[in-house]
Amino acid sequence: MVDKTAGQKVKVTDLPNPSSQIQKPRYIPRKKIVIYFWDNEDVHSSKDVSKFVESLSETNSGSGLIQVKQISFPQCGADYQDYTPCTDPKRWKKYSVHRLSFLERHCPPVFEKMECLVPPPDGYKTPIKWPKSRDECWYRNVPYDWINKQKSNQHWLRKEGEKFRFPGGGTMFPNGVSAYVDLMRDLIPEMHDGTIRTAIDTGCGVASWGGDLLDRGILTVSLAPRDNHEAQVQFALERGIPAILGIISTQRLPFPSNSFDMAHCSRCLIPWTEFGGIYLLEIHRILRPGGFWILSGPPVNYENRWRGWNTTIEDQKSDYEKLQDLLASMCFTLYNKKDDIAVWQKSNDNTCYSKLAIPDAYPPKCDDGTEPDSAWYTPLRPCVVVPNPKVKIALKSLPKWPERLHVGPERVADIRGGSIGAFRLDDSQWKVRAKHYKKLLPAIGSDKIRNVMDINTLYGGFAAALISDPLWVMNVVSSYAANSLAVVYDRGLIGTYHDWCEAFSTYPRTYDLLHLDGLFTAESHRCEMKHVLLEMDRILRPNGYAIVRETNYYVDAVAAIAKGMRWGCHKEETEKGVKNEKILICQKKLWYSSNQNSR
Repeated sequence: MVDKTAGQKVKVTDLPNPSSQIQKPRYIPRKKIVIYFWDNEDVHSSKDVSKFVESLSETNSGSGLIQVKQISFPQCGADYQDYTPCTDPKRWKKYSVHRLSFLERHCPPVFEKMECLVPPPDGYKTPIKWPKSRDECWYRNVPYDWINKQKSNQHWLRKEGEKFRFPGGGTMFPNGVSAYVDLMRDLIPEMHDGTIRTAIDTGCGVASWGGDLLDRGILTVSLAPRDNHEAQVQFALERGIPAILGIISTQRLPFPSNSFDMAHCSRCLIPWTEFGGIYLLEIHRILRPGGFWILSGPPVNYENRWRGWNTTIEDQKSDYEKLQDLLASMCFTLYNKKDDIAVWQKSNDNTCYSKLAIPDAYPPKCDDGTEPDSAWYTPLRPCVVVPNPKVKIALKSLPKWPERLHVGPERVADIRGGSIGAFRLDDSQWKVRAKHYKKLLPAIGSDKIRNVMDINTLYGGFAAALISDPLWVMNVVSSYAANSLAVVYDRGLIGTYHDWCEAFSTYPRTYDLLHLDGLFTAESHRCEMKHVLLEMDRILRPNGYAIVRETNYYVDAVAAIAKGMRWGCHKEETEKGVKNEKILICQKKLWYSSNQNSR
């Protein structure tokens, strides 16, 4: 059912004090709890939540703890339909143009946070299902003509009637992405046998490279900055291909060191040899030993291509030699090369790095005390992060895919409280939980769910349990939690660091399912619950789902706020019927803005 009714704005105040809940999970603070609900049943109807409200009120009658009021979150203006709070083009002028740092994350302060529901574009439709979505999407869901006009000669996409179609073209692969990847596989045999599983594509376009690799067993994080015109990441996610907003600029990318098996740049226009090679140093940091870096475009094949690059052959030769020297200084070796594609491999062992001890060597070895995995608002360092030789993280040391999915990585021992035994227990536990979730939400495993986010994972167990389903999972590890993201990558999954007190690096309406396990119990002392839930609403597709696994206390509070966001929810038991833990299954309604151009 489509809902076009606008809610009235009411301030949210005096929600439960979460800090005491962290200290004593079974104790409800002796403070007045004010819970707000929609006052218009036509706007949102959920018998399950209504029953919860009644039972909650009866249970606490006379205690002075519960006071039920009404709430509706207002709609944001129609021009917020592609709102990305931490990469908002309207705020770019406030920040430096140096190394394009204005394109990095710059989140609004708390007093500027939006407390409204981001509307879909006029005419928004339920997204086309995977795998058909890889080749086409509804124009009204991503209504951007600029990229279609500017990139028409490169065959990224083309508009046909009510749809965009993706022919698989690109700047460096005019014959289609499949032919391009076939050539790449000829150059890198490790792409055939499960050795390479995770990849990152910098400057991803509409993520056709990552989309093609999915059928070849390689899971890619496609990366591109927020653009005022192109919306590349939104196109990728609308197609059902993993992607995230980001740019290599002044801050480290939000990934652990020594994690990706392969990195790729197809004429992504990153000036690799400028600023002392600091961008390549970041690629070196996140690429595991034995991993591959692939470059197609300038200055590769300059002998035949220089005329089309508005430069001289001498300049291109110089650029290529500089690139070769820089890569060699970081312990990369040229692995293979053909036509427009060149492949370098990061050293498998640490013997090469001994040369960094030579005085005045550049780049030097990092010795400033910065943790190699520190990657949340951590400045780029002009130095080489040398891998730990005592830990088996090299590509050749890992089991091949899919065996590596259920093998406990050595890096699990680096996590507080982590061990191989804890990993195995978590792995088996999530198999049971996922089976229970599918009973509660049969849409899991169907074509209704493609893009999934595990909002606060530990080892990626939820994603591993769903590996046979036609979906992919973005595993998110809190920047304040134990650093377990490297383990996620070692088992062949993908993810990112994030602080849920801020907005996530994606466009609105980009995920079909959000899974949350204990986030509010762990972090609501830092992050206001309504802001986290409003952010979940922003990134969740209309008719998408949320699974919230929490204590009774937080499940009830989430259910109250969720009704004000036009979600329909019902509370369920856990697979083991734990008394103080419940599961909330919610679905976001499809509604359209009644305030067109109201900003």
